[in-house]
Amino acid sequence: MKALPLVFDAPKRGLPARHLADLDPAERRAAVAALGVPAYRAEQLARHWFAGHRSEQMTDLPGPLRERLTAALLPPLLTNVRDVECDEGATRKTLWRGHDGTLVESVLMRYTDRTTVCVSSQAGCGMACPFCATGQAGLTRNLSTAEIVEQVVAANAAEVAVGGRVSNVVFMGMGEPLANYNRVIAAVRRLLDPVPHGLGMSQRNIVLSTVGLVPAIKKLTEEGLQITLALSLHAPDDELRNTLVPVNTRWPVSEVLSAAFAYTRTTGRRLSIEYALIRDVNDQPFRADLLAKRLKGKLVHVNLIPLNPTPGSDWDASPKPVEREFVRRLRAAGVNTTVRDTRGREIAGACGQLSAAEAPV
Repeated sequence: MKALPLVFDAPKRGLPARHLADLDPAERRAAVAALGVPAYRAEQLARHWFAGHRSEQMTDLPGPLRERLTAALLPPLLTNVRDVECDEGATRKTLWRGHDGTLVESVLMRYTDRTTVCVSSQAGCGMACPFCATGQAGLTRNLSTAEIVEQVVAANAAEVAVGGRVSNVVFMGMGEPLANYNRVIAAVRRLLDPVPHGLGMSQRNIVLSTVGLVPAIKKLTEEGLQITLALSLHAPDDELRNTLVPVNTRWPVSEVLSAAFAYTRTTGRRLSIEYALIRDVNDQPFRADLLAKRLKGKLVHVNLIPLNPTPGSDWDASPKPVEREFVRRLRAAGVNTTVRDTRGREIAGACGQLSAAEAPV
């Protein structure tokens, strides 16, 4: 199978106007002061926005001032087009429309011990992985920092309304997060910033997934963050990975793993290896053994993902006996391994299925 071409740069389409969440706390104060308004109003505005409040709920801001600040720093970002649910309401996929008509999706998943939202960092994806619906659709544009954060803010506000809260965020939705590096890192910092400046989340509850953009992984290692890095590997050998993850033609398996291991050494955070098991493609025993050899003795966890069906694909998930043997070989080599509990498959909200289709599911 021939590797597909890669697209790293998003088409030149306009991002939404500058938003409060695009700015760090100091920049917000400066922006408010530039409007001739006392700088402390920036914290009031931020507190309301990160809590998911609408303009009419910002009652500690005088009406005319509220309108002025809203117009200047809270431009429209994402509009909810549709919510669909499965798992008896425990999984909810949201289709969003951006200011320019761009469509993206996020997925909220409730578990007994946490509530996780899976966010998109791009509209579409340029990585061209052939088993992923998002990758098959191609890249439309990068999302702004505020558009990324709003997916979490909206989900959290909905959870707070029913007595819960979002505790975890995974950058595993549409797009390659490290291909939108600056905005994604800024979004991570907004999630971590303490209230009222952000959402006050824990670094240990944020996962950033990548197919392996080595220069960006190295840059992330120097950020001083301790979020979890998830590497979408999907094959332990270059011959197969060149096809399954075309970026491998630029940065092969050994180079990608070297950069990822350096991240774990610097941060002390365990590396998550994402591996979609595809029938008769990457599920052979010899590939399990090669994967184990590459990972043995490292601070890693292998997350095996039964392949989720996508339109137009002839590939299927590995049979359960094959899956169990793959797991057995990895564990026998001392590599911590689990099989992901797939959520949202019925609503095309599982790993690799997001396509932002506007037609009802």
